[in-house]
Amino acid sequence: MADIYFDADDESFLLRRLRNCPEIFAAIEASSQAELARQRKLRGAYDEDLVRAALSVHESRQRAKGMLQNADQLWLTRVGLEQCTAPEVAAHKAKRFSGEALVYDLCCGIGVDAAAIARFTKVIAMDSAAAMCLRTEWNAAIWSRAENIETQCIDVTSRDWSGEVVHVDPDRRAGSDRPTKRLELYQPDLAWMQQLTRAAAGGGIKISPASNFLQKFPGCEIELISLKGECREATVWFGRLAGQHAFRATTLPSGESISADPLSVWTNVVPTPAEYIFDPDPAIVRSGLLDVMADQQNMQRLDPEEEYLTGAVKGTTAFVTAFRIEAVLSGNLKELKKYLRKDPSTHYEIKCRRIPTNADAIRRQLPAGTARPRVIFFCRMSGRTTIVVASRL
Repeated sequence: MADIYFDADDESFLLRRLRNCPEIFAAIEASSQAELARQRKLRGAYDEDLVRAALSVHESRQRAKGMLQNADQLWLTRVGLEQCTAPEVAAHKAKRFSGEALVYDLCCGIGVDAAAIARFTKVIAMDSAAAMCLRTEWNAAIWSRAENIETQCIDVTSRDWSGEVVHVDPDRRAGSDRPTKRLELYQPDLAWMQQLTRAAAGGGIKISPASNFLQKFPGCEIELISLKGECREATVWFGRLAGQHAFRATTLPSGESISADPLSVWTNVVPTPAEYIFDPDPAIVRSGLLDVMADQQNMQRLDPEEEYLTGAVKGTTAFVTAFRIEAVLSGNLKELKKYLRKDPSTHYEIKCRRIPTNADAIRRQLPAGTARPRVIFFCRMSGRTTIVVASRL
C-alpha cells in the first residue's frame, strides 16, 4: 500500500485523530486479510481517510517487525521506514555526539537517529513536515527518549547553522519512488551540505554508500558502515567530529574500525593463492581501505583488480569472511563439473565480484550429492578467470 499524503495541517490533524483512536488498530488486528483488502467492515465504522491512514501505519508496523524496537506501537510511514537508519548503525554514530551539550537532528524523519543521540545529550529534532515531527516526538516517548528530545517544524535550509553541532539525514528520493545515488539530487542538495560542513562547528551527514561522494567533501572524514555484511551507510563527519583521516570503515555488530589514507599501502599480488581465500566486508571495499586492512592482516591480493584476498592464516579481523581452499581450477565450467563429480555436494554457494556470473544457472548445472556444502568463487587471478572451490570454516 502506498503512503497517504495530506496537506501538512491535515496530516497532523489526522495523525492526532489516529492516536486518539486505538480501537481502529485493534479492529485491523482482528480482521482477516480478505476483510482488510475490501476495507468495507472498517469503513462502516470509521471515515475513509482515517481507515486509509490507519492501514498505512499498520502495514509499516508489520514491515518494521524485527527492524525496530516496539514496532507494533510506532508511528511510521513506508518511505520513512525505508529511509530510516538501522538502530545498530544509529547507536554507533550517536557515540560521536557524546560530550556535546546540544545536537540538532535535521530532517529527522521517524526519529531513529534522534533517539539514539538522545542517549548522550539533548536533541532538537527538526523536519519541514509537521507530521514527521509528531512521529519523532511520539516514537521518542515509546523508546523512552522523550525527556531529551524537542521537535521543531522548520525548513532547515532557511537557518544559519554556524557554530552548531548537527546530524543530517537528507531526503534521497528527490520526489521519486526510488532513491538517487547523486548527491546533487538530494534534498537538501549537495551545495547546501558542502556549505554546512564549512559553517557548523561539527556534525555528521548521512548519505548512501553507493552515492558519488568521492572528492565531494574535502577536509571531512567519510565513514563507511556495514551491518551484518551489508554496507548500510556512509557518514560524512566534519568539523570537530571528523577524524584524522579522509576515510574510515566500520563493521557492525563487532564495532571493528579502520581509519587511514587509502593510498598509504599497496598490497602484494601473489601468483597462486595460499591456504585461505577471504571475502572482504563491503565497508572496507567501498572505503578504499582494503589494502590497509590486508597489510595489517598479512593478506595478499589475487589480482590488482580483484577484491578477494588470500593468506596462510585465517586472520583475526571481522572485515573478512575466511574460506579454506580445496581446489584452484581454470575458468572452464566443464573442469569444475568434472572435479565435483568425484564427490558432489548437497549445496553450492556461488560467489563473484569482477566476473559476470549467473549463479542460479551455474548451480543448476553442478552435480548433486551428499558431500558437505561448498563455496565456488569465480574470480580474477593474475589477469585470468579462475574458479576456486572452498568451504566455510
